[in-house]
Amino acid sequence: MNKMGIGLQLYTLRNEMNQDVATTLQKVAEMGYEGVEFAGYYNFSPEQLEKLLNNLSLQAIGSHVSMDRLRNHLAEEIAMNVAIGSRYVICPGINQEERQSLPETVAFFNKCSEQFRKHGIAFGFHNHYVEFTEAYGDQIWFDAFFGSMSPENMKSELDVCWVHKAGCDPIAYLEKYAGRVPLLHLKDIRKFADGTYQTLELGRGEMNLPAIMRAAEKAGTRWLIVEQDDCDLPALESVQISMNWLRQNYTFMEVI
Repeated sequence: MNKMGIGLQLYTLRNEMNQDVATTLQKVAEMGYEGVEFAGYYNFSPEQLEKLLNNLSLQAIGSHVSMDRLRNHLAEEIAMNVAIGSRYVICPGINQEERQSLPETVAFFNKCSEQFRKHGIAFGFHNHYVEFTEAYGDQIWFDAFFGSMSPENMKSELDVCWVHKAGCDPIAYLEKYAGRVPLLHLKDIRKFADGTYQTLELGRGEMNLPAIMRAAEKAGTRWLIVEQDDCDLPALESVQISMNWLRQNYTFMEVI
């Protein structure tokens, strides 16, 4: 069975990255994370970032790239991700107008995907909970969207926390889209009766993470990517706690 690599979405450490990119990435590598996913490049050139990652033996899993960047800076994003060795570029979300203009959004994403594929990069979409609570026609929006795009042109970076928050089953979605979920955002959550919620370190919330990881392996997922949107503890401490939990609950190896 496929063994998945363990990565970190650097949005979790956005404050630390803003202060000192090199030191932060060194700490991430020392914790045992094998790869990182970017959410911005902190004014580093492609060559500078490539050198830093190589020195730390960190793999660039991919990058979150906004709709604005896709529309107006696509060539720059391609150049950066080719230089650092990314296998994936992920759109981290779209607004309501873009969701409800589905044919136009799909056409735009198809064009982006074709450009990325020329450089060996797969294009994907990262969900939040709204894509599972909002309808398009008689379908859940997420299903209408993925049903409109070919497996070659659109992959899923399934954020299981937001699927769960929306009242859907992450395992069912991993099974439904098996082979199209190379990346998985692994996080934990606690929901409260008043509708509020708290994102937590792995193993400290209500998610059935071991079952989700088993389903991800079966679905062909290649990377489990830790992300914690907001941390009550210092963020570096939080991502260390999540890594400690993974060491106890999942045997992982480097993905090539």
